[in-house]
Parts: sequence; structure tokens; C-alpha cells
Amino acid sequence: MRKGNVYLEDIPLAEARAHWRDALEKHGLYSALPGEIVSLPEACGRVTAEPIWARISEPHYHAAAMDGYAVRAADTTTATETAPATLTVPEQATYVDTGDALPQWANAVIPIENVQPEGDPTTTIQFYLSASPWHHVRAMGEDIVATELVLPANHRLRPVDIGAVAAGGHAKVVVRSRARVAVIPTGSELVPAGSTVKPGQILEYNSLMLAAQVEQWGGRARCWDIVPDRKADILAALRSAAETHDLVLLNAGSSRGSEDYSAEAIAELGSVLVHGIAVRPGHPVILGLLDTTPASPREIPVPVIGVPGYPVSTALTGEILVRPLLARWQGLADETPLTMQATLARKVLSPTGDDDFMRVAVGKVGENVVATPLSRGAGIITSLVRADGIVRIPRFSEGYPAGEQVRVDLYCRPDQIERSIVAIGSHDLTLDLLAQHLAAKGHGLRLVSANVGSLSGLIALRRGECHLAGCHLLNAETGEYNRSYVQQYLPDVPISLITLVGREQGFIVAHGNPKGIRNINDLARPDVLFINRQRGAGTRVLLDYHLEQTGLTADDVHGYEREEYTHLTVAAAVASSAADVGLGIRAVATALELDFIPLASERYDLAIPHEHRKSALLRPLLDLLHDRDFRAAVSALPGYSIEEMGRVAHEDANKSAAE
Repeated sequence: MRKGNVYLEDIPLAEARAHWRDALEKHGLYSALPGEIVSLPEACGRVTAEPIWARISEPHYHAAAMDGYAVRAADTTTATETAPATLTVPEQATYVDTGDALPQWANAVIPIENVQPEGDPTTTIQFYLSASPWHHVRAMGEDIVATELVLPANHRLRPVDIGAVAAGGHAKVVVRSRARVAVIPTGSELVPAGSTVKPGQILEYNSLMLAAQVEQWGGRARCWDIVPDRKADILAALRSAAETHDLVLLNAGSSRGSEDYSAEAIAELGSVLVHGIAVRPGHPVILGLLDTTPASPREIPVPVIGVPGYPVSTALTGEILVRPLLARWQGLADETPLTMQATLARKVLSPTGDDDFMRVAVGKVGENVVATPLSRGAGIITSLVRADGIVRIPRFSEGYPAGEQVRVDLYCRPDQIERSIVAIGSHDLTLDLLAQHLAAKGHGLRLVSANVGSLSGLIALRRGECHLAGCHLLNAETGEYNRSYVQQYLPDVPISLITLVGREQGFIVAHGNPKGIRNINDLARPDVLFINRQRGAGTRVLLDYHLEQTGLTADDVHGYEREEYTHLTVAAAVASSAADVGLGIRAVATALELDFIPLASERYDLAIPHEHRKSALLRPLLDLLHDRDFRAAVSALPGYSIEEMGRVAHEDANKSAAE
């Protein structure tokens, strides 16, 4: 353990966990929390702190299981299908409703429908079927016997468990106390969620995410107000949190920048056990202990975790460090995720010294389960939203090649993978609308998309990694879209090109067009900085076509080599002044309040193999192309045309052979 100055040094995850566990065990902080008594309506989801024994039997008397007559089984043996038996009421037969207690002398029930409607039912009954002992009777203790174990300790209570505990005679139950967790966001640049932000300000949402994780995993979270990057303020927040909480999560400032005070503050108030874990994302994690303070004398310290500030790092730190500790305090083992084997859709590289936790989207294409890597930046929170699971790339591995079989720790149920439509290819806003409307139809289907560019989408189709690919590839010689590329890259795969939209492409420039950009020739000006799309993107193919038409080359365009993967990120680069101009669709320029200079109209198609086009899985999605509400939503987007939506633009010549 270190006090005073501390230094960032990555250690393996297993070693970091061992240091953490040993320190917590030393101070008695690695065992289940004590119990508290709660009423049953408050107990669902809580964990039992002690075994629950039945106080009474269920049922606690012999009860009729049918409406009818309580009888002695021995008195009914003379009844046959041809000769009815007769019993006197109430001496030999007593009427009972379902749930009524049987007379002490009775041991069976004749259902009311088996009693003949002859004679006076107040004095006698007739019946043709005899009754065996305890027939149509719920015997005392049939479900629960007094003193029987209803539930063991360390069991998370489900709705059915609440019923069983109540049936055993309890109105309250002893459950594990919920860990009190303080979540402290730090950063002078942070402003509360919902604020109107200015340049240099960042919306603070990590604390909301951490607190939600804590609540989901059985803790009780309290979020602090944002603490500025001043060591004195951070010290004060830590002291206050340690007085009344079981765990402190100090978010951001865990690295070694000029305003990163987390490690110093923790060391000054206690000790730093670990500063830096060899994981990606999230390596500058701090594990420490806060000692007792004069204001709140305690015999044991308070665990503290310095959580990195990038949102993906924040979430991962919660999963690999906070969740296991909260589970331990609940008396539970850490949850073992559902897993699935999948084929990796593309090659990935990984830092050799780190355990790399890579987010993936997962879908089943034919008989092949495919994992598509998502954006891997630590600041890309949407990669968490879109992730179906995590692929862990172990230390000292340089990554995996495309086609590698990998284990996916799932965030979703396996049956959701079966109902996923996988789209890989060009980015377009209407794919998000498709996903939204598909979910709204209630079919239980979802659209999973990865933005890799038109050509990469066709290659993914060829490898059987997706159900469809969005593409808008211009043939410079014919002026035709997509057909020649499908024939080139998928010569042996019967493909249909179904038009999704027509859309307007052009130059995205800052509001007011301060550089006075008018046409493609302006890209060659030395004062104009361009932002490009990645190689293989249809937008880049369009750019190269127009550069060639005007006699320009890539070398003439300042910024040609800098690439982004979506229209939105191109527009964001222009909006942030990281570039003066980029090529993209009108809708994203409008969305970010930028100006737009039209260049061309293009056709955006969905390339779909015939085997998938005819499948029940894709039918609801294709039906949406003719849905009035969906078409209206697309029409409302600036620069979009639905005139050809749903039209088959090309039917592969191999169709008949495939069928």
C-alpha cells in the first residue's frame, strides 16, 4: 500500500483483483453484509440473510380440492356405473366448497358433478363412482410442512418466493443490507445532464450510469454534486462520503494529467493499493482504502475505487470490479454471463500487454453466429448501447483474424440473437428509422447494423456475415449504382438490390459558409481543410469520381487522408471546426445546423441474398418499405426521396438457379 505520491503502473487484472481481495479480507470487508428485517412487499429482489423455516403448514388443515361432498372413502365402495350408492346428509356426506376444511371423519370428496340430481340433496345423495382415500383433497402439509426449510440463506428473492414465504407464515423476512455506495463525479468541465452546453463543457452522465449499475446489482447509490478539479474539494468530498457509505466511487481524474488528483487525494486520506490495471478500456483504475477520520471514528476503512472518466471505461470498471464486490457483500457469487461461440466478422488488433474487452454486435446469419466489432474508443458510449456482448482478448495476444471463433459474454438473451437482422455496410439515417419502426411493430425482431462502408458490406455478404448490406456505389463508366459492384464482389451469390431511398449528397460546410466554398474545385485551395470518408465508402467513391472529372487528384485535397466512418461524424468534424468541409448527405448538415452545397443525387440500395430475402426473418423489414408511417418518417428527412423505395433495382441472373 502506498501513501503520498503515487504513480500509474499497469498490473495484470488477476493480480489487481488479488491485491484488492487480500486488503478487503484483512479488514473484514470481503464477507456478506449483515441482515435487516423488511416486509414482504419490499423484499423482492433482495437476498436472504438467513434461512427461512416454515412457521405453519400449507395447507394447515385437510382442505377440499373440489366443490362437492366430503365423505369417508370406505362408505363409497358399493357405487358402480350401473348401481348408484346412497349416503345420508350430513351424517355420511357434508357439502364443501373448494378450500373448505373437511370434517374430521372425512377423507375424500365426491365432486358435485358426479352427484345425481335425484332425491332430496338435503337428506341424501346418489353417485355412481366410488372415491379413493384422499381423492380431491389437499392434505395438511401437502405444499409446506411446519419447520420445513422454505428458502436457504443467500438466495435472491423472486416473486414466487415471496408467495412461498408468506404461505409459510411470515410477513417479514431478514435480507442482506444493501451496500451504501457514494458516486462522486469530478471535473471542472462537467455540467449536469440536461444543461445547455458551451464549447469546452461536457455533460456529466457517468455518475448516472454508475449509480444505475449499483442499483441493478443490489446496492443503494447516492450521487454527489459535481466536484471541480481542486484537490481540496475532492478531499472534502471523499471525507464526507467515507463517513456514511460502505463504498466510494470517485469518477475521473484517475490518470496522471495536471488536474488528475484522485490518486493523491486517496493516498492522503488512506492508501492506494493499485493504480493502473492492464485492461482496455479503463487502465488508469485506482483501488484503495480510506482510513477513519476524526469526524467519524471507524475501526475499519472504507473501500474506494478511482473510476476512469471515459464512459466505456467507467462502465467496464463497474462490471469487472464493482459488481463482484457488491455480489460478495450480498452473499452471492458474481454472475456468470451467458456465453455463445461466434465467428468474428473482421480482423481486430489488440495491445499485447492488456486484457482487451471488445464490444460486439451479434446476429445469426443462416447457421453461422457472427460477432461484429463495434467502435472501440473509450469515449463512445453508443458502443455500449449497441453491444450484444463482450469478447475478451487476453494479454499477450495481438488480436484475432477475421473468421476466428471467439467466445462472447452476452449482454442479451440467446433467443434475441435468433431474432436479429444483421446489416453491415454503408451508413444511412434511414437504417435507424428502420430499426425503430421494426421494434415498434412488436414482432420481437431487431435490426443490428455496423457502419463499415459499402464495399466492406458487400464483402461481409460474400462471407455470410450479414443478412443485408446498404450500398451506394457509383460506376464511373456507366453512371449506374451498385449493380456492377455486386456482380464483381458477389459473382456466385444470387443477390437482389432493393432500393431504400434516393438521397442528396453534397458539401457540408460551416453555417454561413465562411470559406466561400462553391464546388469541388475549391477543395484544392490551400486554405480549405477537407474531412474524408473511409476507403470503400460509397461517398468516397463519389468524391473520387468527381475529382477525376475535374482533373484533380487526392494529393490536391488538403485532408484527403483523414477518414471518418459515418456522415454524422463528418458533419461533427465540420461543426467543431476540425475541418472546413466534408462530403455527406443533406440530412446530417441540417441536423447540426450546417450549410449544404448540393453535388449529386444518388440511389441507396439494400443488397440482399435471395435466401434471406425470402425468409420469414426479413419479411417484416421488407414490408416496412411499403408502410405508410415509415415512408412518411423518411420523407420528413431533408434531402431524401422515397419515390423508388421498395422497388427491385436489380435481380441477379443467378436467381433461377438458386431457386
